[in-house]
Amino acid sequence: MSLKRKDLLSLATLSLDEIALILETADSFKEVTGREIKKVPALRGKTVVNLFFEPSTRTRTSFELAAKRLSADVINFSPSSSSVVKGETLLDTARNIEAMQADIIVLRHSSAGAAETLARGVKSSVINAGDGWHEHPTQALLDLYTIRGRGMGFRGLRVAIVGDVAHSRVARSNIYALTKLGAEVRLVGPPTMMPCGVEKLGVKVYSDMDKGLCGVNVIMMLRLQLERQGRALFPTIREYARLYGLTAERVKLADTGAIVMHPGPINRGVEIAPDVADSLSSVILDQVANGVAVRMGILYLMSEAG
Repeated sequence: MSLKRKDLLSLATLSLDEIALILETADSFKEVTGREIKKVPALRGKTVVNLFFEPSTRTRTSFELAAKRLSADVINFSPSSSSVVKGETLLDTARNIEAMQADIIVLRHSSAGAAETLARGVKSSVINAGDGWHEHPTQALLDLYTIRGRGMGFRGLRVAIVGDVAHSRVARSNIYALTKLGAEVRLVGPPTMMPCGVEKLGVKVYSDMDKGLCGVNVIMMLRLQLERQGRALFPTIREYARLYGLTAERVKLADTGAIVMHPGPINRGVEIAPDVADSLSSVILDQVANGVAVRMGILYLMSEAG
């Protein structure tokens, strides 16, 4: 069974069946990651290109590891050492890569909509690994997989997404997915970091963190993205940490057994206290490990669709 679509660009357009298929496929590859020899021949003869126009450690490494464990050939493309610095466009770059028989292109780009533009211009399958402030679908899928792995159902699940929502593609993808699955999504943060009209997406908005965390099952912290803001949206980082930093005391406001998530990289002592990041309620390292299995599943399904 395949996704029956050439590209994975957004969670807004994925059906419930498609989300379920990805999570179920990841189960199979999760078992592979636990073996002594962590490799299967599912993508032997296929070529995966990681085309990252923004810095990345976790996502790029996760995709590279996923592709190699599926026995694909992997090319990591660095724009800083390519013809892009000479003025070559994204589409020209991708078409040249495609001419080298690339089957799947994994794209990260600073411009919203870049993945969709690329997908329309090439025959290769395109996976969106983050485009500007728009979406980061594979991160949200690994978040869903992590929640599901803790035995939590999505319908009626109370999830608080805390922090710089306006600049977070992770938040957008999770909002689309979680509301679609029947979860109650709360957005918590300063009004200056909330997108205008976000309530239309079926979420509840809180500027008071303590009220927003009350009784939730999942606390999803977001990184403070100073590099995307362009201007100060709060007085000081210390003030932000005081009002919206996750401390052990604030975790107690959540439901018993609540889990703490973070897409990384973590700003310890800013959006999350070190003792919380390293606590038993934290599933941050589980997210990293699950990312490989989920991306293996996605690469496999996209190759089947192709």
